[in-house]
Amino acid sequence: MTLSERDLKVIWHPYTQMQTAAPPVGIVRGEGACLYDEEGKCYIDAVSSWWVNIHGHAHPYIATKVAEQLQKLEHVIFAGFTHEPAIELAERLLKIIPDNQSKVFYSDNGSTAVEVAIKMCLQYWYNRGEQRTKIIAFKNAYHGDTFGAMAVSARSAFTNAFEKLLFEVEFIDLPNQDNLEELKAQITALKNETACFIFEPLVLGSGGMLIYEAAYLDELVAHCRTESIFTVADEVFTGFGRTGKAFACDHLTQQPDIMCFSKGLTGGTMALGVTTCTQYIYDAFLSDDRLKTLFHGHSFTANPIACAAALASMDLFVDPSTAQNIQLITKSHQQFALQLQGNKGIKTVRQIGTILAMEWETGSQTSYFSNLRDTLYQYFLNAGIILRPLGNVVYILPPYCITDEQLNYIYITILQALQTI
Repeated sequence: MTLSERDLKVIWHPYTQMQTAAPPVGIVRGEGACLYDEEGKCYIDAVSSWWVNIHGHAHPYIATKVAEQLQKLEHVIFAGFTHEPAIELAERLLKIIPDNQSKVFYSDNGSTAVEVAIKMCLQYWYNRGEQRTKIIAFKNAYHGDTFGAMAVSARSAFTNAFEKLLFEVEFIDLPNQDNLEELKAQITALKNETACFIFEPLVLGSGGMLIYEAAYLDELVAHCRTESIFTVADEVFTGFGRTGKAFACDHLTQQPDIMCFSKGLTGGTMALGVTTCTQYIYDAFLSDDRLKTLFHGHSFTANPIACAAALASMDLFVDPSTAQNIQLITKSHQQFALQLQGNKGIKTVRQIGTILAMEWETGSQTSYFSNLRDTLYQYFLNAGIILRPLGNVVYILPPYCITDEQLNYIYITILQALQTI
């Protein structure tokens, strides 16, 4: 019996209508930018396995560091105890993110990192005796699938079943030259009841790889600071080189009050979430009154093995060769984007750093549920490429170790698909 056949008997997959979905592909190993199925077929992982893998699959350096940690300490409760990997990771992370961040709170994944950020903001004002419960977020935002993260994400088919249970959020448009002053006015009108403004810096990932300019986000962050509204940068997707710089917030001159990280944090090796904050937010929870404690935690908080993987991933990330690879991918994407301009099958092309998104022309508006999605997905899969379109938006987001040959093959296959489909 194949892995696929065994799977269908016992497993319920994410974001999958199990009645109509094709059987899953059984993967037995990975190496570099490639994954291999049971029959030995190679698939180029052009979406970094849901955006998490930045250094390539089964990276020997990360594997060695994880194995070493397994021989020392696999886990310890993180309430009342600590350990070297968690401390070192916090120290090193705070050195490379915006310098106003001073404390690290560990959780399990991107959604929980966002949950922690939301709770920090809401309880900050509660601890100060102020009732600020409204949150501002962008239209088309996506911050995760737990309830708080869903609430600050765009209302959609994904949230319909839970809509009456989600707290109120003020959704605003992405900033541009024409609406910036209007957005500032909206924020000002809400300042006395708003706890924070949460945003995906520069790129709305699941919203369709929507890209907006750093200069306008800078002005919104500065305005929020003027109005005493905290800003939360969700770098779960954009962090660790995706936008061409180490972090998307490195494109800004303003600094957020809170930041969220996951995905590339461990190089895609295992789940780990981090929420960082400024000293003044942390200080609001210091009290002789235990009711002012941040009551949040996970059984596997700051898991030593996950921290060891993250430290190994960081070693690779700060190596000069990684920055060179990021720049090579960026330049290749830019050249391919130019090649696509004027193609009748492409409505728009969006690119920043290692992210390249192509909105295919369908004669209608962009939709996550576009029928084109399944056709394109299967076409690329047959060609040995994992591209998971967001409706009619095809995006390339490869591991940084991808070769020129592999990247060119992806480009050529996309051009062929434009002629065929």
